[in-house]
Amino acid sequence: MKTIEAITEILKREGVKYLPCFPTTPVIEAAAEGGIRPIVCRQERVGVGIADGISRVSNGDQMGVFAMQYGPGAENAYAGIATAYSDSVPLLLLPLGHPRSRAGISPHFSGLKSYEDVTKGIEQVNTPDRTSEIMRRAFAGLRQGRPGPMAVEIPADIALEEVSEESFYYVPSRPIASQGNPSDVEAAAKALCAAHYPVIMAGQGVLYGKASGDLLELAELLQVPVCSTLLGKSAFPEVHPLALGSTGPTLSGHAYHFVRRADLMFGVGTSFTKHGMCMNIPPGKTMVQATNDASDINKDYNIDFPIVGDAKLVLRQMIEACRAIVGDSRKDDQSTAKELQSEREGWLSQWRAKLSDSSTPMTPYRVIWDFMHTIPPEDAIVTHDSGSPRDQLTPFYRSNGPRTYLGWGKSHGLGTGLGLTIGAKLAAPEKVCVNFMGDAAFGMVGLDFETAVRSGIPIITVVLNNSTMAIETQSMTDSHRLYGTRDLGGNYADLGKAMGGYAERIEDPSQISAAFTRARKVTEEDGKAVLLEFITNEETEFSHRRAF
Repeated sequence: MKTIEAITEILKREGVKYLPCFPTTPVIEAAAEGGIRPIVCRQERVGVGIADGISRVSNGDQMGVFAMQYGPGAENAYAGIATAYSDSVPLLLLPLGHPRSRAGISPHFSGLKSYEDVTKGIEQVNTPDRTSEIMRRAFAGLRQGRPGPMAVEIPADIALEEVSEESFYYVPSRPIASQGNPSDVEAAAKALCAAHYPVIMAGQGVLYGKASGDLLELAELLQVPVCSTLLGKSAFPEVHPLALGSTGPTLSGHAYHFVRRADLMFGVGTSFTKHGMCMNIPPGKTMVQATNDASDINKDYNIDFPIVGDAKLVLRQMIEACRAIVGDSRKDDQSTAKELQSEREGWLSQWRAKLSDSSTPMTPYRVIWDFMHTIPPEDAIVTHDSGSPRDQLTPFYRSNGPRTYLGWGKSHGLGTGLGLTIGAKLAAPEKVCVNFMGDAAFGMVGLDFETAVRSGIPIITVVLNNSTMAIETQSMTDSHRLYGTRDLGGNYADLGKAMGGYAERIEDPSQISAAFTRARKVTEEDGKAVLLEFITNEETEFSHRRAF
């Protein structure tokens, strides 16, 4: 078999069903002939986002893979790879490389050099007979330790060369998980049980570790409120009485109250990275951190009680250690849940006017609120774009189940949400997959709505159209406005229809809920991608934005 045929066989043994790709490489043709469905996107960054969404929603059980040509294809994919790397997403990149006769000649783009800073590792298939071992190392890197992208560059000439029969041997590797040091766990459990106002912060390590049930058990055992990082949103059911919601660039009023007062923060499956999508934690708190990456410990905070280990295994250890200390004595104490409910109701009362506002142009908060009460969160996978849609949606939306929300944003790649949603729908076709984006984000990647239409992937894309760049360019002076530098324009619903999808333009806030109901029906009964364009105002208020 040829190198590309060997790679296809390995992908199939690894359970890969889809190959997001653009525009053409022999890898694509070989995968299609081997029974892997190509999803040809409009631009490489979105294609990487599709692979990203597949990996996230399947929790790494089905790896997202993206293939692209050498030169401009590998160059254009860089932004999507950087986003996946910053968000620690395991996905495999298969860039074609220049033929060996042209490799390393300036100014040809070198993925081997350029991807070093945005992948866990990159290796070149420098001879066909090494294909099996190189792919084995790549998939092992995706499964072991902190997640992140792995890349395998395939020189164009080697791609078509023969792999000897005796050199091809491939069995998928198994993931490796380790418990925490028992003495570290015991010390952390004692501190957690002794704290007066502890808060647990869940990162996406809880999701990748399939530890949501264990986290719920620990929270209920000790009656401790739980927040999440933005990447960890949905690791804990946000409809639960102990849920504080996500704590990224914006957060809810009850999350602000409990985190500000906390005397101990227990972060599990999170790097605690400052100025990212993890809230900056106020000083003066005892810090407990459980992570599978030792380099996270003491990176941005002095960690009083560190634990290095897999989130699920460490949480199970913590449950057993805490039960040995306090038994089940706290399980029936509802005081924390009642206080949380009171704080939540007080916060919502302050926002009620915006959430139910009937004026036009409508506020995006009314769109979010009506959506939440139209499509049950357990039926959906929701994501956002960076900037205003993210910061408006995350404090209010209450996910219900692991990966029913895809939070992201460290690298702020405007337009990432569209690819994520397409990938999410491929990985979980039974879910209602919805992305919220602004008109600026649509300008970046909007033509890839046609990818969903052409490929028969029935997603719902929500465009919050305020005809401006809003919060991102608030600092621009009136002289800048004179030249229209903040003003955007377009009828995005018409574009959606022109691309073959179902689309509506909604200007009356009383029609929001009905529009979402129709959109769900179209995706489920007609199998068509939907674009809903809501005409909104220039909303600049946020809930506890960058509070700490």
